Amino acid sequence: MVEVVFLFSTEESTTLLNKVFHLQDAHTTVKRELIAALTTFVSLSYILFVNPNILNAAGIPKGAAFTVTAVTTAVGCLLMGLIANYPIALAPTLGSGAFFAYNVCVGMRISWETALAAVLVASVLFILITIFKLREIVVDAIPQDMKYAISAGIGLFIAFIGLKNGQIIVNSDSTLVALGKFSNPAVWITLFGLILTVVLMAMNFPGSIFIGMIVTAIFGMIIGQIPLPHGIISGAPSMAPTFGQAVFHIKDINTAQLWMVVLTFLLVTFFDTAGTLIGMTEQAGMVDKNGKIPRIGRAFLADSTAMVEGAVFGTAPLGTSVESSAGIAMAGRTGLTAIFVGIFFLISMIFSPLLQVIPTTVTAPALIIVGVLMASNLKKIDWDKFEIAVPAFLTVVGMPLTYSISDGLALGLIAYPITMIASKRYKEVTPMMYILFVVFIIFFLVTNL
Repeated sequence: MVEVVFLFSTEESTTLLNKVFHLQDAHTTVKRELIAALTTFVSLSYILFVNPNILNAAGIPKGAAFTVTAVTTAVGCLLMGLIANYPIALAPTLGSGAFFAYNVCVGMRISWETALAAVLVASVLFILITIFKLREIVVDAIPQDMKYAISAGIGLFIAFIGLKNGQIIVNSDSTLVALGKFSNPAVWITLFGLILTVVLMAMNFPGSIFIGMIVTAIFGMIIGQIPLPHGIISGAPSMAPTFGQAVFHIKDINTAQLWMVVLTFLLVTFFDTAGTLIGMTEQAGMVDKNGKIPRIGRAFLADSTAMVEGAVFGTAPLGTSVESSAGIAMAGRTGLTAIFVGIFFLISMIFSPLLQVIPTTVTAPALIIVGVLMASNLKKIDWDKFEIAVPAFLTVVGMPLTYSISDGLALGLIAYPITMIASKRYKEVTPMMYILFVVFIIFFLVTNL
């Protein structure tokens, strides 16, 4: 009797999930979405420790920052899953976090409370821009070849992050980057995980990326390079020190300098998120034959709303997580993946000791593999047309070399009208692309002077 009731409730749950997330239409299952979510979560879990360290440099208590990071990421993922039905996680972005802490708070000597208020104001403006569908118009105006370039560029960027996190590539004063030392145990952990994952992927083994990360973590513990967790459960610190501070300090946004900070947050988040969403949806096969991305307006509404809740709770701007590509590579196709990721982040608040056994060397192989998968979009670009090849190339190489999705996007979209005009194809350039040409030049002047 109990088995019958359990089966009935399971079938009903599956039916309900299918109605809400359209699993059958997306050719996926609850099991696939769960494995994809686990993969994304493990790949993204480092944010729980890195983001608090960055925010702490601005003066925000590290304990509160940990809980805020977990809660805001969870809420962001739930918003993306329910509003847009996308398999994409929303989390505090390290680029915006670094700008928040080191440029605004440390460099400009602005209090973190006032900086949060600047993020909140930028977030509200973000919502207004989204409501008037400006972001949707911008994305639709970008040519298909450039969308392929954006996706491939993000793939190279993700792979570069993986190589750097795995210490296979390291800083060099003479050549900027160099090959890491094989005497470094971290390199061997990364190489072990990379070889294992490549073999599993080549064998079409189900859940290969996720399995690769788990086995790599165990390998690191066996050789004594990854410490065993000191416990399993710990209480989550209070968010009281940061919650609501952005609202209380809005009145502080009363100088030209602070309004420039607001504008910078708005521009960086606008283009960073747009570029990442294009890349992730392209990877997931969600872009139709006309280059349109379904429900993109809802996705923009989800991330702009998440940005507001992040500011209120007490963190730097949230944005689309490039680590979502790991889950998409594991066949995550609907918002159920994002929902599961959000649930995992909520659970993680009490299991934080276990997360310490997932260092960046464990997730690095997954990012490298995802980079390989996303680079496949390079073959879809019309390289025979020089006027297309130049802006596409600048976009692809610009993202990893500037370590910024928005900067790489800007380089390509500034070059595009120039090459199209020079080749007498200016009639094919939409008015929005000319507007973006001017906007990106202003973007560079605002963010890089």
